[in-house]
Amino acid sequence: MPVPYRERFQRLTALLAEWRPLWQPLPFQYRRSPWCERFPVLEEALLALGAADCERLQHAPFSDTPLAAWLPVAELAQQVSLPPLEATPTGLPPAWSQHVGGRKWRQIEAFVAHTRAEPGQALLEWCAGKGHLARTLARHRGAPVMALEWQVSLCAEARRLAGRQGVAVEVHQQDVLAGEAARWLGRQTHVAALHACGDLHRRLLELAVSSGSAVTLAPCCYQRTAVETYRPLSRQGRQLAAAHELTLSREDLALAVQETVTAPRNVRLKRERANGWRLGFDLLQREIRGQDSYLPVPSLAYGRLPEGFADFCRWAADQKGLTLPERLDWAALERAGRQRQREVSRLELVRHLFRRPLEVWLALDRLLLLEEAGFEIELGTFCSRELTPRNLLLRASLPL
Repeated sequence: MPVPYRERFQRLTALLAEWRPLWQPLPFQYRRSPWCERFPVLEEALLALGAADCERLQHAPFSDTPLAAWLPVAELAQQVSLPPLEATPTGLPPAWSQHVGGRKWRQIEAFVAHTRAEPGQALLEWCAGKGHLARTLARHRGAPVMALEWQVSLCAEARRLAGRQGVAVEVHQQDVLAGEAARWLGRQTHVAALHACGDLHRRLLELAVSSGSAVTLAPCCYQRTAVETYRPLSRQGRQLAAAHELTLSREDLALAVQETVTAPRNVRLKRERANGWRLGFDLLQREIRGQDSYLPVPSLAYGRLPEGFADFCRWAADQKGLTLPERLDWAALERAGRQRQREVSRLELVRHLFRRPLEVWLALDRLLLLEEAGFEIELGTFCSRELTPRNLLLRASLPL
């Protein structure tokens, strides 16, 4: 039987709070994760995992895992199990996918099939980008759709594509975080937002509560917020977080969206190399500074990485104002970085176990905000995790 929303939220709050000492620390920031002293046998079991098992558990953390001997794997799996929401088959013509990436188009297809605007409701896309979703909704409904977007260049491109395809989309340049954004929402508005980030979808929910607008939302990137410490949106969320002493930083929120679709092999290899280099430099900077503490280094796109490990370390040292010794055994340092990466990837499996629970908890907090305001609400999935791990969908409307 499905777990009721409030009961699910209460239990997830308790589980996240209880096991916080294991999932909050970032293993790459420590020579040895803080929890390893308390769970040395768990540490040993994880470090003994082969590469194939490690990769499998990164993508399926609840399946056949040695963590079950120490952690509540089965209960976590039950709490994050959400049903697919009922959809209306759309049969969208393939020609409509022009100018849209293949994976993005399949997400739009799935999202449109789950968008239930009532007759007479005005449809509005929130944070529309180039307006791909707005154009598809307008074509599918045979009615105009409004689109709000902040960036002027994206507004221009959205208008160009709509005009070229003869689609009735009204594009408005609007900072949705500004006060005047409220004018676009009303009791007869249905707002659609596919992967709106952090404060952008939080603002949408606040305005929906005050205006009565219906919402179809696939939230994303909860960590993209102006506040350092997360304040639950719902009354129940604030009460439970206080009772369980559950505090979440922006860094904690990022865990909820760390799962990604499996990248091509060459991308994975580049990622692994970059991570190994970072960990190798981390070992080096601890020795140079005489401080056994993590030192953040700016991110670089894989295409902009230096050619070799030594050049990367020189770049990183320059970024942090460090002077490297004249003679270093670069090969040994690079090997140490790779070994550290191997260990970190296995210890991070503990955190992977709590990715989806945290994501579902955050989605439920948003759902309860709307329920407390009198909305009828639904939460489930709108597509497979293989299409996008950000497959949670929240549907909400006031009773007619």
